[in-house]
Amino acid sequence: MKKFVSSALLKGLLWQFIGILVGGGIVEIFRVILPDSEPFGPFGFSEPAWVLGGFLSAIFFLVGTGVTGDWIKWARGIDTPEHHEEHYSGWEKYVNVSLDHKVIGIQYTIVALALISIGGLFALIFRTELAASGLQFLVTDMKLFGQNGPQLYNTLMSLHGMIMIVSILLGISGIINYVVPLLLGAQDMAFPRMNAFSFWIAVPAAVLLLMSLFLGGFDTGWTAYPPLSAKAPVGMQMFFLGVFVAGWSSILGALNVIVTVVRMRAKGMNAMRMPIFVWAAVATSIIAMTATQLIGLSFQLVMFQRLLGMGFFDPAKGGNPVLFQHLFWFYSHPAVYVFILPGLGVISELLPVFARKPLFGYRWIAMSSLGIALVGFLVWAHHMFTSGMNEYLRVPFMYSTLLVAIPTGVKFFSWVATLWKGKISTPTPMLFVLGGIVVFLLGGLTGPPNATVSTDLHLHDTYFIVGHFHDTIFGGFVFPFFAALYYWFPKATGRRMNETLGKIHFWLMTPSFFVLTFGMMYIGLLGMRRRIADYDPALGFDSTHLVLTVAGYLIATSVLIFIYNFFNSIKNGEKAEGNVWNSRSPEWQVPSPMPMHNYDQPFEVVGEPYDYGLEGSKYVEFAAPVADKHK
Repeated sequence: MKKFVSSALLKGLLWQFIGILVGGGIVEIFRVILPDSEPFGPFGFSEPAWVLGGFLSAIFFLVGTGVTGDWIKWARGIDTPEHHEEHYSGWEKYVNVSLDHKVIGIQYTIVALALISIGGLFALIFRTELAASGLQFLVTDMKLFGQNGPQLYNTLMSLHGMIMIVSILLGISGIINYVVPLLLGAQDMAFPRMNAFSFWIAVPAAVLLLMSLFLGGFDTGWTAYPPLSAKAPVGMQMFFLGVFVAGWSSILGALNVIVTVVRMRAKGMNAMRMPIFVWAAVATSIIAMTATQLIGLSFQLVMFQRLLGMGFFDPAKGGNPVLFQHLFWFYSHPAVYVFILPGLGVISELLPVFARKPLFGYRWIAMSSLGIALVGFLVWAHHMFTSGMNEYLRVPFMYSTLLVAIPTGVKFFSWVATLWKGKISTPTPMLFVLGGIVVFLLGGLTGPPNATVSTDLHLHDTYFIVGHFHDTIFGGFVFPFFAALYYWFPKATGRRMNETLGKIHFWLMTPSFFVLTFGMMYIGLLGMRRRIADYDPALGFDSTHLVLTVAGYLIATSVLIFIYNFFNSIKNGEKAEGNVWNSRSPEWQVPSPMPMHNYDQPFEVVGEPYDYGLEGSKYVEFAAPVADKHK
């Protein structure tokens, strides 16, 4: 307990609280000096006080953790070591600042799992409310966090969406941070200090997001469209700040990945010998580095409109609320590919390992990731067919959206060809790979009705969209995320997760998820609106919603089984000795867990990465130890 009290995490949280007080205090002092200021808001703070306090809290958090310490020393002319040796062991490493990409990857992953649990809890609360028509427990006359029942429903539903999105971004960063340097043969990421900064800045961002629940919440959904977002309670501003700060983590992390891949590959690893997951990481990073600014800008403009009376999206002042949607979706649809491209990369990386066959169409799969990233920038307005934008824009965006099916189809056909006549084994990672393929296929097949104008006008804002989106995200990220955790867990810990619990997790979650999303799309086709707390019992949706709620609880149970398996296996799991998956990948050619600087001897790439089943084929060749060179 004493070690946790002195940890960087707790220090950062304490300094974040101080930052809120300092920022709020500065504004309140000016409000006392200026007598025409607005009346006090929640807890004695005005909205500007909360905004400045929230912004400073993120800065104070970073200073409090010490993650900026080396840069401050450098600015003062003090030398700092090129690499830090680890001063912590065991669990202490993960609550303190580390420059080791493996520790940072695990930190990202644990925070992602924590946020997934919180976002899932919010979903269970409002899913339970929907189990029957009428308000069950989120009733109008209740008061919690300054909100009545329907208002709290809106807040929980909105936070569920954004918390899950942030958790996915952090989960992606976790896998990429841990795996990419190992696959490249690098000792670390190109910029270790910036890598640590990218993680630690995401923590206060998550805190700011959760603070919105306690400051009146908001009723806009995760998209935060004005004019609703321009009039929502102060919690809306915390939401904006949380996403804005999290965007820095995404941008800086993406830059780091690109430089690492370009500059730090092992000898002999040309572009067409890189592991396919690295291609997916590069495509993801290109999107994140070039598009994330747009969601930050769109939210920042609404913040300024609220704080300073600017009229960016206010028609009475010459603004246009549809402009917000263009800015928001120019990032937020490519962001879907930020979510799924790493997941599709995991599928392509693991599939040949368990099919014992070469990956079919390696170059096509690599190029299809870049193709999806490119076309993803040209499709954003299919979210806006019902927004009132100019009608002549609908058709080109419809065709560009349908065009995404081509590079995505390349991956599916390559996966099927890889499986064809393979010697397939189905340990838990492979089960989640196969589950991801099927679920993502369902997401892909339900996409074209949303892409074509005539059908989207009927389906938009119904539960059909909710079902389609969950299919896409679960198939494109969640299933591959679990596959990656089961697959690389032995490399990170030196132990294996329990196979029996892993298969229970899969076989409980997968059919429950099918029931959930098929049910959502079914009632959506019948006209069930999304983002509402109640529905007319005459519509006959009660029994379907009850089934959906049961399915949601079964999914939550499966995730709890995974979390128990994950943390219990760290100490009690079966020891992972040797190449547990019989993989050709370089990280599995050395003992587990990896040493701090990854490879004691460098390796050279001498063959193709996925030539499984070809006799005499070799991918990497390690240099002889220094002591052996003189024999």
